[in-house]
Amino acid sequence: MFIQTESTPNPATLKFLPGQTVLDAGTADFATAEAAASSPLATRIFAVSGVSGVFFGNDFVTVTKTDAIEWDHIKPAILGAIMEHYQSGQPVISAGGEQASGHAEHSGEDSEVVDQIKDLLDSRVRPAVAQDGGDITFHGFDRGVVYLHMQGACAGCPSSTLTLKMGIENLLRHYIPEVTEVRPVAV
Repeated sequence: MFIQTESTPNPATLKFLPGQTVLDAGTADFATAEAAASSPLATRIFAVSGVSGVFFGNDFVTVTKTDAIEWDHIKPAILGAIMEHYQSGQPVISAGGEQASGHAEHSGEDSEVVDQIKDLLDSRVRPAVAQDGGDITFHGFDRGVVYLHMQGACAGCPSSTLTLKMGIENLLRHYIPEVTEVRPVAV
C-alpha cells in the first residue's frame, strides 16, 4: 500500500491519500481522541502523540497536529497507523458511529434561497475545499447572513477568513442577491 501526502493551506494540517475509499458518503470530523471512539482508524491516528484532529473525506484523511511538534517527527507514525488500519480489515467507522451527512436542515420562507445556497456550496465550494483536505457545510441563513461550518484543514487555517469573505461570500452574493454576508460558526 502506497499512501501519498499533500500539504494544505493550513500548516498544522496534512492530507493523507491512501489510494482507496475512506468514506462512501459524507464526512467525519474528530476534534478529540474521545470523539474518535466510534472510528478504529481515527483512534489509531490519535494514538500518535501530537495529533490534535482527524477528518475523513471520500478518499482522504486529514490530520491536524499540535504546534509543539514537527511533521517530520509524527508523519511516519501516522502513515504506519493508516497502513495498519487498512491491513486490519476493520471498518473506518464502526456500525452505529456518527458520520456527517452534510448541511443542516432549514425550512421556512427562505427555503428556496437556502436550496440555492446549498446547491452552490455543493457544486462550486465543497469540491474545491476537499482538494485542500477540508469541508464547509451550511448551518443557517438569517436576514441575509449565511452561517457556515469549516472542517478538516479549513478549520483553523490562517487563510480561512479570506476564503470565507473573498471567495465564498463573493460567490454567493453574485448568484444570490439575498445573501449579504458569510460568517463562520463553531459546532
